[in-house]
Amino acid sequence: MLRDQYPDALLREWVTEARARSVELVSDLSEEQLRVPLLPTINPILWELCHLAYFQEYWVLRRGAGQPPARDDVDTLFDSITIAHEARWRLPVPDRGESFAYVRSVRDRVLALIDDGLDELLRYRIVYSIFHEDMHTEALTYLRQTLGYPAPALHPPTAPSREISEVRGDVSLPGGSFELGAAPNTSFCFDNEKWAHTISVAPFSIARSAVTEGEIAEFLLAGGYSRPELWSAEGWGWRQAVQAEMPLFWRREGGNIERRHFDRWIPIESRTAACHLSWYEADAWCRFAGRRLPTEAEWEMAAAYDPSTGTKRTFPWGEDAPAPGVCNMDWAGHGPASVDAHPVGDSPAGCRQMLGNVWEWTSTTFRPYPGFEADMYVDYSSTSFETRKVLRGGAWASRSRMLRNTWRDFYQPARRDVFAGFRTCAL
Repeated sequence: MLRDQYPDALLREWVTEARARSVELVSDLSEEQLRVPLLPTINPILWELCHLAYFQEYWVLRRGAGQPPARDDVDTLFDSITIAHEARWRLPVPDRGESFAYVRSVRDRVLALIDDGLDELLRYRIVYSIFHEDMHTEALTYLRQTLGYPAPALHPPTAPSREISEVRGDVSLPGGSFELGAAPNTSFCFDNEKWAHTISVAPFSIARSAVTEGEIAEFLLAGGYSRPELWSAEGWGWRQAVQAEMPLFWRREGGNIERRHFDRWIPIESRTAACHLSWYEADAWCRFAGRRLPTEAEWEMAAAYDPSTGTKRTFPWGEDAPAPGVCNMDWAGHGPASVDAHPVGDSPAGCRQMLGNVWEWTSTTFRPYPGFEADMYVDYSSTSFETRKVLRGGAWASRSRMLRNTWRDFYQPARRDVFAGFRTCAL
């Protein structure tokens, strides 16, 4: 029963907190900062804010509870399925005050609905809408990074973990029969995680940590961006098309290498997890290092499989929900952390930060699991199959309440504005 995992009090807390965080990520921006340029990887800011509330209004209040829309024009303004990306800049989106009023009014109506009592389907729709909003708050965070805006000043501020234990090398897993995906008794999961199915995994060795900025710098200094033999044909074509000479947000300055963290330039750090890398760059680095990207099955086995019990864990560290210090999520680290941080979150195999810090590219093309059936939001997964690569694990700006070992994210291999890095396997 969803009620057991997501009781009314928790839903009230999450609906309130999620909307507060969404508004907080936008409210400090000036009118000029709100007028963002037309870019393929971001949305107009107020449009995105209203869209995440529209999604909740549409699926929970309208489709779920039969209520009328808050405004007559919301379907023509905020439906991401019917409104092309480029068209969003030409819409008469409400101004700041009206937008904030709209998203808060939706929140209040959902809170009232919870007070009136929920059946299982309505509860499911509310949980789904919260996690959808969580995805957009991460997107609003990397939007600020993309545009060079100041880092969000979030309240209450959170402190990064100070626990450090150096982690290097690989761990070996014996492979064998493995249940990939979410089990049917999972209280909530997305359609692309359904359902667990038995596969055979060959023995493999996987890095205990993600690739670091120092390791990416070695690739850069060795001329990796100018050596076509290190790139796939498609990857080299991408590199030439975008004229990539180094990772996104990096620069050489006075003989040093720096990266831009929101609006500040800071020196790269040898043990910080590398971030903002495309799948093509990850693949090229693997060729340079004589490594390879893991399949998503290998990644999930390394994160979840407990050889002492022969079972899968919900989280790398066990069944307890994520907590401060265990992983770098919920903006706690204010950016990518050292790959040596959070030793208490190690998986049974000995891999660190399988959840949090940076998303991790896999070699796997995003496809449906056997017997796939789309959930209520049909376009969430099905329109992306075969065109994207699977990422696993979450990032420092991901919400810990929605992530688990079976979560699948998916982006086009050219994307590098997202908080994505990678770990590797031995050949």
